[in-house]
Amino acid sequence: MVFIALLVIAVAGFVLAYHRTPIWLWAAVALLLGMIGMLVFGASGAVAWTLAVLPAVILGLFSIPLFRRQVLTGPAFDMVRKILPRVSRTEQEALDAGTVGWDADLFSGRPNWDHLLKIRGLTLTEEEQDFLDGPVNELCKLIDDWDTRHNRADLSPEAWKYMKDKGFLGMLIAKEHGGLGFSAQAQSMVVSKISSRSVAAGITVMVPNSLGPGELLEKYGTGAQKEKYLQRLAKGQEVPCFALTGPHSGSDAAGMRDVGVVTHGMHNGERVLGVRLNFDKRYITLAPVATLVGLAFDLHDPENHLGKGERVGITLALIPADHPGVEIGRRHYPARSAFMNGPIKGEDVFVPLDYLIGGTEYAGQGWRMLMECLATGRAISLPAIGSVSIKAMLRVTSAYARIRRQFGIPIGLMEGVAEPIARMVKSAYMFEGARALTASMVDEGQKPAVISALLKYQTTEAMRSRYDDAMDVHGGRAVQDGPSNYLFSGYQTTPVAITVEGANILTRTLITFAQGALRAHPYLYSEISAAQMENRREGIKAFDKAFAGHVSFMLGNITGSFWHAISFGRFASTPFDHQLAHWYRQLHRYAQHFALIGDWTVVFLGGDLKRKQRLSGRMADALSELYFLSTTLKRWEDDGRIEEDLPIIEAIGRDRVAAIESHLTSVIDNFPNTAMRLAMRFLVFPLGRRAKGSSDRENFRLGRAVLEPSAQRDRLTRGVFVTHDISQPTGVLEDALVKVVRVAEIEKKFVRALKKGEISQRLDRDAITDAVEAKILTNEEAGFLRLADEATEAAIAVDDFDPSELARQNLPAKGKHTQAAE
Repeated sequence: MVFIALLVIAVAGFVLAYHRTPIWLWAAVALLLGMIGMLVFGASGAVAWTLAVLPAVILGLFSIPLFRRQVLTGPAFDMVRKILPRVSRTEQEALDAGTVGWDADLFSGRPNWDHLLKIRGLTLTEEEQDFLDGPVNELCKLIDDWDTRHNRADLSPEAWKYMKDKGFLGMLIAKEHGGLGFSAQAQSMVVSKISSRSVAAGITVMVPNSLGPGELLEKYGTGAQKEKYLQRLAKGQEVPCFALTGPHSGSDAAGMRDVGVVTHGMHNGERVLGVRLNFDKRYITLAPVATLVGLAFDLHDPENHLGKGERVGITLALIPADHPGVEIGRRHYPARSAFMNGPIKGEDVFVPLDYLIGGTEYAGQGWRMLMECLATGRAISLPAIGSVSIKAMLRVTSAYARIRRQFGIPIGLMEGVAEPIARMVKSAYMFEGARALTASMVDEGQKPAVISALLKYQTTEAMRSRYDDAMDVHGGRAVQDGPSNYLFSGYQTTPVAITVEGANILTRTLITFAQGALRAHPYLYSEISAAQMENRREGIKAFDKAFAGHVSFMLGNITGSFWHAISFGRFASTPFDHQLAHWYRQLHRYAQHFALIGDWTVVFLGGDLKRKQRLSGRMADALSELYFLSTTLKRWEDDGRIEEDLPIIEAIGRDRVAAIESHLTSVIDNFPNTAMRLAMRFLVFPLGRRAKGSSDRENFRLGRAVLEPSAQRDRLTRGVFVTHDISQPTGVLEDALVKVVRVAEIEKKFVRALKKGEISQRLDRDAITDAVEAKILTNEEAGFLRLADEATEAAIAVDDFDPSELARQNLPAKGKHTQAAE
């Protein structure tokens, strides 16, 4: 009987912990069990008292906030307050800038499926769709990528004029200010399609519609500033750039050496109060052609003219490029890409106070303004370029793998070639789903700072990998640059995407999980905020509430992780009872494991998390995989549950779960505390790691399925600029694919004859004519086969040049350094 009693108590405790119940309910249940125990045990009532009633009393006392604060949370508050490093102003502004949404559900370990499924699917207005089908396609047709990057190192004047005239540079500016007023989804898709034609053109359109003067003025500009600049920006009469990065400050805003001092000076013949600036910026996109410069600098006010103290903080200004003292116009040459990028300098540049974006009211708030814009802009810009690059690689590589034959078969039918094509298929589906969902979040008013960070680094890293896959499949065809090479331009520019808007190496290891843990964790941010309150009494009160919730959260994670591990997630939640219900359950299961390990990581490491960057990076990777599994499942729902796509989702699901297990195992194996390492392994993997990635057979089928024109192939590459114009490199491919697939059966007869030795392929003979003469093919069949053969020759052809054509005369032998010490 004692054993049964202990078992009942253990089960009750497990259930209470799993459901994250408050302490008073624990006390009530303990009391109830104690009373039942005394009735059941009779003479052994003292045992029941010891096992249940006494704990009920203790728990009851701790359920009283005043008692709990006195003996537990008050001392804990004082200890945390002493050891907790102060959050810097820039860190605080970065944390406050974004919002949390689905990422908070993943950190909670108990995802609320409504929060995911209620986000609207890919939606465009009629006007936005018409713009994609009309002006965007026309711009793509205007662009000659080889001429852009090899001859001009710039877009053509016709392309520039068309972009300005049609409002490409003012998509985010509201219609009331002369802009197109497009949604985030539309902006993302416009940048995507243009980038599939030319990455340089995509970046040129992306930057004014991302982090820059247009968005900053829309959100924070004074009425006069909006009136003066927004319409001119929307119509392309002003070309903006934004100068943030300097030689000594990129991701580290606190290291900014660009300074402004509030003082009096002369402007337009009058002595006015303003700011004297000294700045040195580099890597500024559109700087060489900009007419309007957005500038970030550290503002000082030694005489406190603004009433904000001597050190005002990071501030933003908008300065005409021809303003006295501004040095602009020289170019960098990033990865030999044609988009405009260059340095900006200024020495003793005096500007009046009305040049400050938002006026003096926003002086010192520049970093918050930038982070708020970056939280949304980063969700739109580089994920658009990364995802469309993956889709474009799938489009051209699947065509080439069907057209190109080796050893008598299309190379796409070789298992070794099918493997990288399958990776492209899975990446194309997954990252497009993530791009679309994240853009929809922005359109619904979210500022997904954590999600946009992980999406940027993951999408651009996948872009790099899929370019490598495409280059491998194309072989020598890919490395011979020239007008017919449709791979090399994007491949060459990939390091730019990896580096800008937060270098991936820092975004992954320093920002994504650390910022996510603070913002998306259900209690941690409240605990830290409470510990930093000036009023100790109010701080303890807030800390006590958060701490009590955190304890319940931790107990729920312990029981939930162990239960879902030993049951393999069979009892986890799912919003649907259909073919993919299993993957919703697995998503819940691994979100629970992530919540446990993430919580213990931040609690144990505390401020040391910034130094344990490899652990932080692995947790960021695990969070990313959870997000991508979520967006993949959401895409299937939004696309109308297309049965044909189920094999893709199954393969993605297996790969994502295997990757999550790998990342979490690496965190556990490298955790600096042995006891916690053993505990995490027991709770998360009590039966060992069991997930396996997608199989060779699955991947071969995925690769084979896209080797001919189909609705699925078009769906996987939606948003890519597709042309059948044979004067264009990708048009040659599309034309050849159609013709080669059309003669598939004819080709089989021809190949059989070759293998039997009935005919032979030699440069001095026409094998097709021989096949007709041997009555292997009819004249009509021979005609179709010849067309396919000619199209294939055009598709696999590479460029060659007279040596004199490759001698570039427009680049100096040595560039001018933008920093003497470099």
